[in-house]
Amino acid sequence: MPPINLSQVKKYVEDNIGSFHKARLNSLAKLKLSDILKRKNPYLFKAKHILTPEVMVRTLLDAHLSSQEETMFGDFLEGLAIFICERVHGGRKSTTAGLDLEFDLSGTRYIVAVKSGPNWGNSEQIKKLREAFKTAKKIFRTSGHKEPIEAVNGCCYGRDRKPDKGDYSKFCGQRFWSFISGEDDLYTELIEPLGLRAKEKKEEFEKAHAEIITSFTAEFIRDYCIEEKRIDWEKIVKLNSAIDKPKAPATPKKIKEAREKVAEEIK
Repeated sequence: MPPINLSQVKKYVEDNIGSFHKARLNSLAKLKLSDILKRKNPYLFKAKHILTPEVMVRTLLDAHLSSQEETMFGDFLEGLAIFICERVHGGRKSTTAGLDLEFDLSGTRYIVAVKSGPNWGNSEQIKKLREAFKTAKKIFRTSGHKEPIEAVNGCCYGRDRKPDKGDYSKFCGQRFWSFISGEDDLYTELIEPLGLRAKEKKEEFEKAHAEIITSFTAEFIRDYCIEEKRIDWEKIVKLNSAIDKPKAPATPKKIKEAREKVAEEIK
């Protein structure tokens, strides 16, 4: 197959980068302040000496968005990698659980798990990746595939100076993009297309971000502050970490009272 050219990459990015920006906006729209407070470490925020509701809300929101955006953009880059490999090597989206890409090159079947960056997982997650590679190889063997099978963990950015991990290879940054495209400079050429419509989308996102900051700050003052807008840290810690108390079962008396209340409201 012919080598991929930058115009093809630009076209793909232009057609698909909107999905990343839309996911960012949807993430904001679905947020609830109480949910973020339950997930984030209240002791860390107290140790940062946060004193005002707005700073607290901004810090919470930034921490949430940072973790969310890495995943969202990782999904976009995975799609871009599959697109490029499809054009160059006839690659295809893998149907095997835990893997993303498959392609044949020079008599070898490559099975690839695409990750955003090199530090993507803990030891348990890496163990699961190894198991996914092992399972995929077994499936190919039982289906009659006799050619060599190589497993690759591809990372869209970063470095790993020891790519040989024994039962699989880890290709990061330039090495990964060159591996799936055959072009040594593709990793730098990708930067320009990714900026398409970035300014327009940034302004749209910042507008939504400002609106949620205003809304969450008002909610935070109402629900998690005491007099003079001082943060009620005890209430936040209890929301985040207290043991859930089991709800008391409804007694016949309470059921009767509830029914009488409904009947009264109907009147």
